[in-house]
Amino acid sequence: MTATTLNFVMVNVLVKYVGNALPIFESAFLRFALGLVFFIPFIGQVRQVDFTRRIVKLSVGRAVFHAFAMVAWFYAMTRIPMAEVTAMNFMNPVYVSLGAVVLFGERIALPRIAALGIAFLGGLVILRPGLREIDPGHVAMIFSALFFAGSYLIANALSKELPAAVVVFLMSAMVPFVLLPFALADWVAPSFREIGLLFFTAFFATAAHYCMTRAFACAPQTVLQPVTFVQLVWATSVGYFLFGEGIDGFVIAGGAMIIAAVSFITWREAWRKRRA
Repeated sequence: MTATTLNFVMVNVLVKYVGNALPIFESAFLRFALGLVFFIPFIGQVRQVDFTRRIVKLSVGRAVFHAFAMVAWFYAMTRIPMAEVTAMNFMNPVYVSLGAVVLFGERIALPRIAALGIAFLGGLVILRPGLREIDPGHVAMIFSALFFAGSYLIANALSKELPAAVVVFLMSAMVPFVLLPFALADWVAPSFREIGLLFFTAFFATAAHYCMTRAFACAPQTVLQPVTFVQLVWATSVGYFLFGEGIDGFVIAGGAMIIAAVSFITWREAWRKRRA
């Protein structure tokens, strides 16, 4: 899980280096298109799938959610510090929990409601509305986390019918088709440097997801969830040393509140399952 956090921070670093050199939709498109090479080994598993109408609809829906989540995230990376992007991204599990309640009628008890409330307070500590100007990058990250939550909820539904590798392959293969029309509308010829940066972005993103899968196979989420907070430490350090970004105590405190709340929810769900 520590390797996962390092890989995700490397993704952030490379996206930061690309910056505004390319239009946002084009950068997101190239990140996924170039990354398809890493999924060639899964083609055999994909060919064995019986693609029902439901699977196709869910896969397309997930690709749309994930595509716009990535675009909002790429935009945020050009506007606000890495540490703030990372800390606000910790809200994904919170939105997933709320989505499960709203969309699937999942029951929610008072301790979980309290934990979600603490997580939202953590988000407010990071944003500090009224105490500073809210940048469009902050708004983009709110929508990014919401779109990612939608993607993860659909992925959860698909994982009950398909192998995990196939679920990831379908998302990675469909997202470029969603982004292509927007990318072509404002296409700028990328340099070899930009292609290289986005290729390695795809590499580190794939490595992060692989490491995460291996971590989940080795230990329960209750053990792994707190480790994700290390990603904020990496992001803050890298942002400071590579990009001259200041160290914001409010971001650290808010991120810690969110991770503590998410870790409590994860621990409580695992405890309930053991009792059941």
